[in-house]
Parts: sequence; C-alpha cells; structure tokens
Amino acid sequence: MIDYSPLWETMARRGVSQYQLLKAGIDNKTLDALKKNENITMLTLEKLCGIVGCGPSDVVRFIE
Repeated sequence: MIDYSPLWETMARRGVSQYQLLKAGIDNKTLDALKKNENITMLTLEKLCGIVGCGPSDVVRFIE
C-alpha cells in the first residue's frame, strides 16, 4: 500500500502549506489523490520533492 503521510509530516516540519503546493503548480486533484493515498506520477513526485525540498522517502512510503 502507498502511504503519503511522510509528505504531510515533512511539510509540517519545513513549514510548507497546501496553499504553497497549489501556488507552485500542484492541483487540487493531485492533493486529493495524495490525501486518499492514490497513485501519482513520478513527475508529480519529483515536483513535490522540489517544492518541499526533500527526497522521495520524505514524501511516500510503502506498507505491506
């Protein structure tokens, strides 16, 4: 299972808001997918890492 809770934790630590993600080009549909632990593209993952200033492991984890 894909889990994006590391993203929300990383954003809180770094003081990044959902509004900042929206302003940087992450759309509402993508934010909704992240909240529901649905699939996102690798391009979106790369964009999130750039915006938040982190690596993929700070955004997503896999749970069996």
